[in-house]
Amino acid sequence: MKNKPSHASIPGRRLLLGMAGAAIGLALLPAMPALAQELAEVKVGTNNVISDAPFFIANRKGYFKEQGIRISLVPFDAGPKMIAPLGTGQLDVAAGAMSAGLYNAAARGINIKVVADKGSVEPGYDYMPILVRKQLVDSGKVKTFADLKGLKVVEAAKGGSPGSKLNEALKSAGLSYKDVQHEYMGYPQHVTALSNAAVDASVTTEPSASQAVERGIAVKLSTDKVYGDQQVAVLLYGGDFIKKSPELARKFMIAYIKGARFYNDALKDGRFAGPNAAELISILTAETNVKDPELYKKMVPNAIDPDGKLNDASLKKDFAFYKEQGYLEGTVTVEQVVDKSFVEAAVKAIGPHKAKR
Repeated sequence: MKNKPSHASIPGRRLLLGMAGAAIGLALLPAMPALAQELAEVKVGTNNVISDAPFFIANRKGYFKEQGIRISLVPFDAGPKMIAPLGTGQLDVAAGAMSAGLYNAAARGINIKVVADKGSVEPGYDYMPILVRKQLVDSGKVKTFADLKGLKVVEAAKGGSPGSKLNEALKSAGLSYKDVQHEYMGYPQHVTALSNAAVDASVTTEPSASQAVERGIAVKLSTDKVYGDQQVAVLLYGGDFIKKSPELARKFMIAYIKGARFYNDALKDGRFAGPNAAELISILTAETNVKDPELYKKMVPNAIDPDGKLNDASLKKDFAFYKEQGYLEGTVTVEQVVDKSFVEAAVKAIGPHKAKR
């Protein structure tokens, strides 16, 4: 007579069979996505300003994660302070503004490249206007750019894109850049300087521009016709990032362009009024230094090319201004500083942008 299996052995066999089945099932499942700790880290220098929006959007919407990237945002209080760590590999990516200092850094051998648009002026999107004290306008002393002659005009720094914009405005009135007195201070200080009459005019950016106008301190002089398309802010890659992690740099650009497109689709008629506006404002109030949602509805946003394209004509115009004023060192050219290959690869991978504001 055969021995019957004990009751204890039956569950054991079932357990073994169950474990074997589970193992087979797991083997047949598709590979799981990389865990957060396995994502490739990219260090990004930021000023936490509105034109840094593509970083914040791509991070919150999961565009970076889709590309296997985890970004570490490193805050700076000024763009030029990012240049050295970008050149030494301490930063991989940075937010920057076109300036003589950027070209001079390249001339000194700091390996950085301008790779995409981050913030531009376009007709209707003049987020870097020229302001004049309201008192001067109300009195009739300043009516046009020609009336700025001899007055004090403040810019953020010497040798930047605001200076080139002011130069174009003065040229349109038959004046030269040297026909006004130049002062330099950070954008947030412009409103106070205009308010207490320390300066007469300002080339400033949002939100300072809207704050000054809203408070009755200043009025805008239109610059759309004298310099309607200007490349102001740019995306920068460090040389080490390009050389050591070219595939990661391409993937970063794909996520960045998706963020730029989301931002672009939130714009309409020179305002944050597009389909994505409410969500974008929510992201910006959380991530930037501008915390008042109502202020976004009043300000003029920066434009950004949804395919990340740089404005070559503007880059060359501003470069010529820097050279004319004697701000440039060495023999570096615009072409030596620009690398369009990452934008071109990203657009090829995801296709050109179709929506229009």
